[in-house]
Amino acid sequence: MTVEPTADGPGWPDVDRILADVRPPAFPATDFPITAYGATEADAGPGIAAAVEACHASGGGRVVVPPGRWHTTGIRLRSYVELHVSAGATLVFSSDPADYLPLVVTRYEGLEVLNHAPMIYASGCTDIAITGTGTLDGQGSWDTWWQWFHECDEEFKVLREQSFFGVPLEERIVGTRLRSSFVQPYNCSNVLIEGVTVVRSPFWQVHPVLCTNVTIRDVVLDSQGPNNDGIDLESCRSVVVQNCVIDAGDDCIALKSGREADGLRVGVPTEDVLIEDCELRVKYGAITLGSDLTGGIRNVYVRNCRIDGPYFALYIKTNAVRGGFVENVYLRDLTVAAVTKEVVQCNFYRGEGDTGPLTPYVRNVELRGLKVERARNALLLRGYRHSRIEDFRLVDCDFTVDRPSTVQHTALSFDNVTVNGRPVKDVHQIR
Repeated sequence: MTVEPTADGPGWPDVDRILADVRPPAFPATDFPITAYGATEADAGPGIAAAVEACHASGGGRVVVPPGRWHTTGIRLRSYVELHVSAGATLVFSSDPADYLPLVVTRYEGLEVLNHAPMIYASGCTDIAITGTGTLDGQGSWDTWWQWFHECDEEFKVLREQSFFGVPLEERIVGTRLRSSFVQPYNCSNVLIEGVTVVRSPFWQVHPVLCTNVTIRDVVLDSQGPNNDGIDLESCRSVVVQNCVIDAGDDCIALKSGREADGLRVGVPTEDVLIEDCELRVKYGAITLGSDLTGGIRNVYVRNCRIDGPYFALYIKTNAVRGGFVENVYLRDLTVAAVTKEVVQCNFYRGEGDTGPLTPYVRNVELRGLKVERARNALLLRGYRHSRIEDFRLVDCDFTVDRPSTVQHTALSFDNVTVNGRPVKDVHQIR
């Protein structure tokens, strides 16, 4: 992609194209209250399912969850259905794995698998939404879903082997300890997630896979269990994330595109993503690209966000086992109150390092107008000698840091950059 420079830096006019492409779905003005279909607070699951089916069959509308504390099993959305969780309503999801059967097609850590259904799941749908200012409670705790974090290693090893050897998806049933995401539209188009609060997620909190035209806005995600990423966009195109507040037990917003053999075989990148006006807190990366990025990531725009508490503001994770590409990434006008490690880490030697068959590449990354109030380091950039990090730019940035940066095999440039009050003229002054 060729980009033309503007006063805001190269590439930013492409944001207008993304905003023009992404349009939230609209629904008929017909409500389907779950209480009209037999839902009770003690057992809302069957009533919600009946309301969803009736709404879909009639051509669409809103399935309305009224105020109250509604205990439910998994919810399967259908096309043209808006699930509206009203103010004062909480959907409390069962912690019994049997309530998320039958198994469905999903992804776990970037690999395709038949697994327990996510708590809210849609497959192959168009025009779906989750709206309202109510709460989704996954009941994640160390007595329920989170304990699987310590029990899944052997099953995940089997899944990686199945991916490597090309085992068909219908045979990929590896066990009972791979956690499912909380909210997952899979292979859907025209998706809206707006207004709700998500707490105690079993695993990744909002995880669209293979979706196009996705809007996520005004959402509060507050779950700090193990690997409780906030928003994971995997192999998605045309996505806008706006005005979200994310407290996550892992990465706040992570872009992914499949892993290793599956990532190569499916080959669908994540591209054309705008993230703006968000508050990102705890724990690893505020904006993370990877580590499951074998299918590639391109055209990512982040602006007007506040970052406070995670390890990294921008975290690009790959190596020679994951491979993939990252290109055309623009961050602008961010306030970084505090990160505990580097503001930016892109380290090809992370994890397995240079031991695999794939060559990653990262190019055309710009940070413009960053104000960093406190960090351990500004940068940790380590490409390979045979695959440098190319065209990494800092423009109009101010860093307050404790230690020097690490920059190896990287084409890095500066324009009006200060570190601890001193202008940076070349790469040696940032180390």
